[in-house]
Amino acid sequence: MFSFGLTFARLLKGIALSWKNPDFIATLLLAAIILMSGASFYHSVEGWSWIDSFYFSVMTAATIGFGDLSPTTPMSRVFTIFYAVISVGVFVALMAQIATSLIKSPKMPSKKRTPDK
Repeated sequence: MFSFGLTFARLLKGIALSWKNPDFIATLLLAAIILMSGASFYHSVEGWSWIDSFYFSVMTAATIGFGDLSPTTPMSRVFTIFYAVISVGVFVALMAQIATSLIKSPKMPSKKRTPDK
């Protein structure tokens, strides 16, 4: 649980550092639009609840795919093919921007001992 907390804190730090970048804001907005579009589609076509539709959209975009929900109509299956390719690409770009911000963030100066002369 401790390592999860450290990882989550680092993610939040990466988001905070990325927040100043207009490309990050645009990608975050695009990711939100894609998730809501997927949830709306699955809610209307599959008849799933909003939470199930959003859950399936996030699981697909994050490439987790537990398999507890799956599209049943041919139209949903075709939509899911395109949705998966597009959403995975956007989420990879979003995570790459967060990782880049963490890598480029100023580091704390290290206190290296210099040998006395």
